[in-house]
Amino acid sequence: MLPSTSVNSSMQGNGALNSRDAARHTAGAKRYKYLRRLFRFRQMDFEFAAWQMLYLFTSPQRVYRNFHYRKQTKDQWARDDPAFLVLLSVWLCVSTVGFGFVLDMGFFKMIKLLLWVVFIDCVGVGLLISTLMWFISNKYLVRRQSRDCDVEWGYAFDVHLNAFYPLLVILHFIQLFFINHVILTDTFIGYLVGNTLWLIAVGYYIYVTFLGYSALPFLKNTVILLYPFAPLILLYGLSLALGWNFTHTLCSFYKYRVK
Repeated sequence: MLPSTSVNSSMQGNGALNSRDAARHTAGAKRYKYLRRLFRFRQMDFEFAAWQMLYLFTSPQRVYRNFHYRKQTKDQWARDDPAFLVLLSVWLCVSTVGFGFVLDMGFFKMIKLLLWVVFIDCVGVGLLISTLMWFISNKYLVRRQSRDCDVEWGYAFDVHLNAFYPLLVILHFIQLFFINHVILTDTFIGYLVGNTLWLIAVGYYIYVTFLGYSALPFLKNTVILLYPFAPLILLYGLSLALGWNFTHTLCSFYKYRVK
């Protein structure tokens, strides 16, 4: 069969996909394909996922340029390869175990902390934030002339994962080296260092989230996603003035919920 025959047979009217091809592009079909690959590690591109993790720190714009390329080649914004999610899960497990050691937790408490961080902090909160951002962006940020376009829920979840990874590394890895000897010393230097790390981590989350939605050409007014920087900086200043140590509060909360 000639290539032109194949192309023509897949188009109807003014270039619309036929029912078989359209079914391949439904959200359910994309989700099924993604979940099916979740346990097929040989099909995952871990090298590319590691590259993305590196550039989320050094040049996050380059990561979102790759999302543009995926849209052009595979007709979807969201990742179709779960390698990034798998590597993020590994990072989450290793850093949480390290947090448990620093807080001098026993084995079973560490397991409870790990389960809580994975299924509540990462997955549960991630699903909530992604769904909220998906609703807000589709309801209020889509350009009037682009009403036939919409933000994929999977893309909203990918943006959350992209923003969550730097936050995780800063708060669950870099911070570990300063907790016992600097941050938890109940001094001004302690909560200055600790709260500054929180400022950087949460600020990074806001910035990477902004980049994710501003990368979509059919959205407008995405600059409003940077507005949370104002209350964040205000809260940071108040915490220093009042001597409120964010990390001390986090550690106390971790210890409380694994009792």
